[in-house]
Amino acid sequence: MAEGPKKAIRRSTFMEVPYLSDPHRNLMVDLTSTVETRLDSQLLPCTLPENVRYFENQNGTSHATLYLRSGISSSPLEEILTVEICSVLKDLRPLLTSELEKIDFLSGIWIHSELPTGGELNITSLAMYLNSSTDAPNFTMDLILSSPTSLILYLNLLPRKDLVLHPDYLNTFYQDTELETQRQLLDKIPEVRPYFSPSLYVRSLLSPTAIMVRIEAEAAERMEEIIREHVHPVAKEALRIWMDQCACVKREVSQTERDYLRKRDEVVKTNTIEADLASSLLRLFGPETADRVQAAIRAVYFST
Repeated sequence: MAEGPKKAIRRSTFMEVPYLSDPHRNLMVDLTSTVETRLDSQLLPCTLPENVRYFENQNGTSHATLYLRSGISSSPLEEILTVEICSVLKDLRPLLTSELEKIDFLSGIWIHSELPTGGELNITSLAMYLNSSTDAPNFTMDLILSSPTSLILYLNLLPRKDLVLHPDYLNTFYQDTELETQRQLLDKIPEVRPYFSPSLYVRSLLSPTAIMVRIEAEAAERMEEIIREHVHPVAKEALRIWMDQCACVKREVSQTERDYLRKRDEVVKTNTIEADLASSLLRLFGPETADRVQAAIRAVYFST
């Protein structure tokens, strides 16, 4: 690959991707900026080493940028209040805990790879996970562009409780928020078709309103139009709902429920690394880079 594009990547951040179309890049920039503007006080700076923030394979045919920001844990404050001064400052505790940080981490990644067939693969992903101080859903979005005219979109508010056993949870986060309306808007686009992941585990994580579709356009210009006019507004509205109804709403969670959520979240995060990322990183970047990146991800995912 020519030296110019490599230098451009090395200078760029997660939101400055030289290989994406403008609508695709604008979508990722808008969503990430929206989250960081709204929730910045709950997030620590990204402290990943340079060789994890940006990495490539030996042949220069695959490039990626990883962006991770841990949440500011509220656990120490809660423990202090509960054990030492809660009995004395009981009236003040609601004021001190009403804005307790709920974010576990923010994760963003893009991968660009030249395919042996001569095409290109571009993957962008954005995820926000909440910690065990709340049982509200997590936000995940992936766009997989295997050609300028073929896109797989995965957009999900990942439930963290059994929806059959907790119908109030289903109503609060999926029915009352009218997330289904956003899925239906995309269904109306002629080029949009349902997509079924080959992974049964991935399917098991889907909410009733999850969007998992394949978009096949006749031309790259039409794909850009679909992303700009349809995918972007739907993703932006889903993110707004998540921030308003999940990330910024206090939920009463017992200690037993917190223990359950912590264990459940650890299983999901472990499977995300081992099932979703590990094989792709190994195939595209080799064992040394894959191990280095996975270690950095684990350090953030399991820091709390």
